This record gives sequence, C-alpha cells and structure tokens, in this order.
Amino acid sequence: MGYEFDGKKYREASIHQKEWGAQVISDLPLKGSEKLLDLGCGDGVLTAKIAALLPQGYVLGIDSSKGMIQTANELQGSNLQFEQMDIAKLPFDNEFDVVFSNAALHWVKDHRRLMRKVHKALRPEGRIRFNFAGDGNCANFFRVIKKAIGLPEYKNSFNAFIWPWYMPKITDYEVLVKDFGFTEIKVWGENADRNFATADQMINWIDQPSLVPFLKHVDYDKRQGFRDLVVQKMLKNTIQDDGTYLETFRRVNVFAIK
Repeated sequence: MGYEFDGKKYREASIHQKEWGAQVISDLPLKGSEKLLDLGCGDGVLTAKIAALLPQGYVLGIDSSKGMIQTANELQGSNLQFEQMDIAKLPFDNEFDVVFSNAALHWVKDHRRLMRKVHKALRPEGRIRFNFAGDGNCANFFRVIKKAIGLPEYKNSFNAFIWPWYMPKITDYEVLVKDFGFTEIKVWGENADRNFATADQMINWIDQPSLVPFLKHVDYDKRQGFRDLVVQKMLKNTIQDDGTYLETFRRVNVFAIK
C-alpha cells in the first residue's frame, strides 16, 4: 500500500474500524484450530481478538506500515505473529484456512492481483472474509480534500498525485470475485454511516489515516496550513444539530470459499 502510519495514533482514532471488525469477527465460523491471515492488520487489536478464538490455531497479521507493525508487535503471542509486508505481494501458497481483512483493502488498487494472491494462499475449502470501503464512502471528506488539493496554493504540489483508494460498487466487485474460481460467493453492501461524538474524535480520524496520503505531497512549511484547512472545513460541513459529526461509511462485505 505504500503509506506510513502512526500505529499509536491509529489505535486511538479507529473507533469505527474496530466496531466493524468486531462484528465481522463475531460472524466468522471458527473451530479454534484454523490458520488465519489478517490482511492490513493495523495496530493488531482485532488480530489479537481473532487469535484468542484460535487456541489451537495460528494467526499472522501483515501490514505494509512499519509504524502499524511496531504497535501491533506489542500484542504478539504464542499463536499470534505480525510481519511488515505489502498486501499486493503475498508470497503464500496453500497455507491458510481463512484470509480475513477489515477496513484495509480499499488501500489496495489492483484487486485482480490481490484475488489471485489470496486464492493461491488458501488451502482447499479455505475461506475469505473481507470488509472494506466501497462506493459512497467518506463523501464529506472526499469533497473537502478534492477542493483543498485544487486550491492555487496547493495545486502544483499534486501534479503527480495518484488517488490512493479503490472503493468499488457492489455489483462490480461481485463480478470480479467470480473470475477467480471461488464458490459460495456472497458480496453485499452495508451503510455504516457514523457520528463522531466529539470534534476531537473527528480530527483524530482525519489525521490518521485520512490525511496521510496527501500531506507528504505538500511542502513541509505548508503542511500545517493544509491540514488545518481540511480539519476546519470538515468540522463545519459535518456538524449535526446534536453536536456530533457525521461521515458516510459504506462497506463492501465479501465471503467466498476456495
């Protein structure tokens, strides 16, 4: 994925990601002895929850961010390990019973390559269970950030910028998964719009992870101004009558068997 994150700050800011992940984990039909791969494990909190459900199994959490893995390593145990690795370059062959991912795969641009790698990594009858951002996600943030990077004082900084996310429509992703030999395929959408209880919660989410792909393109002496502009616009545009801050979160859920 190629972006560097602060694992400690992400742990504080990822309230909603962990909420979604906990629901996905609760739906996983695990026997307790599976070998599971967590793609984009982040700070490792959810990965550790999965490992606790697999006392006779093994869990490997991978993430491309050094900062995330450093934070996740605090949780490693006898059946739980973490490794810094690019999701798009999975080296595994016939090794895992389950490949799991929560709130991460929208950072992977080439999902055809991803699905080939995942299919290869699974053992026969192995399962995938993904939850990631889909079409319509973060509508407020996207409007604000697109205006910000187009402003005269910042526009030149983004001449070589490539949009960092892949957020597909449900129907398009269902077609994609069917191309890779999976069975019992289920792809469904979820409206997961959420209110941030305070301005600080919204700001933390903007800082980690939302602004990360953009700040590195802005000259150092302009970064604080760019960041403050985005934060101010977001707070203004998302505040609700009850004092909370609303953002759209639309999810793609995927289940399939090899």
